[in-house]
Amino acid sequence: MPSPAAAERATRVELDAAGLTDPVLREAYAGCRALHARHGRTYYLATRLLPPGRRVDIHALYGFARFADEIVDDPDGVGGGDPHATLDGLDRQLAAALAGTPLSDSRPEVIAVAETARRHDLDPQLFRDFMVSMRMDLTVTDYPSDADLAVYVHGSAAVIGLQTLPVLGTVAPRAEAEPHAALLGVAFQMTNFLRDVAEDLDRGRIYLPADELAAFGVDRELLTWCRRTGRADQRVRRALAHLVARTRATYRRADPGIPMLEPVSRACVGAARTLYSEILDEIADADYDVLGRRVAVPHRRRAAVALPGLGRALAERGRQSTRARWGRLGR
Repeated sequence: MPSPAAAERATRVELDAAGLTDPVLREAYAGCRALHARHGRTYYLATRLLPPGRRVDIHALYGFARFADEIVDDPDGVGGGDPHATLDGLDRQLAAALAGTPLSDSRPEVIAVAETARRHDLDPQLFRDFMVSMRMDLTVTDYPSDADLAVYVHGSAAVIGLQTLPVLGTVAPRAEAEPHAALLGVAFQMTNFLRDVAEDLDRGRIYLPADELAAFGVDRELLTWCRRTGRADQRVRRALAHLVARTRATYRRADPGIPMLEPVSRACVGAARTLYSEILDEIADADYDVLGRRVAVPHRRRAAVALPGLGRALAERGRQSTRARWGRLGR
């Protein structure tokens, strides 16, 4: 972890590169960056491969999503004991800020994400869909089928891919890249669901299609028994192996979107794709025992993926700078 002084310097560089001078905005974005660094891990590391001026918007999108997620995951803490009311308040702040009339008590995450939405002309419907999924977390604990889960995943994951796409930039028509960006968000989310089965079960939720689990003889009762006893079950292993394979297929369907991104963004998304998909490898290597342990990609592996990506990112930034210089000289 970098020292506080180093983190402060890096934050300042990013804010300056993004042209953010307003003290309120700078503080809001800095708070989102800190949230991302503390909780994002894999995604934050990949974001370091972006040009500094683009990182702030990814931090803002992550910071807002993370705060909303914490409201429903920590109802007595961040949720203030009444997560429904807290989420409603956040929604009011967001709607006002996106409309250009922020409330005086708007949270920093709202201030930052609304500015990012303005900077990149993001569709407000993407944020409304996200909030719908956050509300589902307060009442829905099971998903009977993949079609039911897809409703939740659209708002919690697909829209995140669509929000980040304008920040990353494309060399293809954006409409052509959007389905792939949405699929990559879904693949990331499904990877998280498979890694976090135990943690989600402890909160009373199962984010895996019940009908597909049932095809392997798995239900909530069996998952709860495995979690309580710490014992694995072959039926659970087979069900998770099936869902891991399906998630790998989603990554493959998302992959054609990476070459559609601007060259300076490809290393970031490529690293995130590699590291997230390797969580699936870790699940398989653990023989699909995700109820007794939490799998993770080792730090050394994350560094091994990020360092070559950093080299490619720096090289592309250099080429971009050279092209810009020649363009100015040619005028």
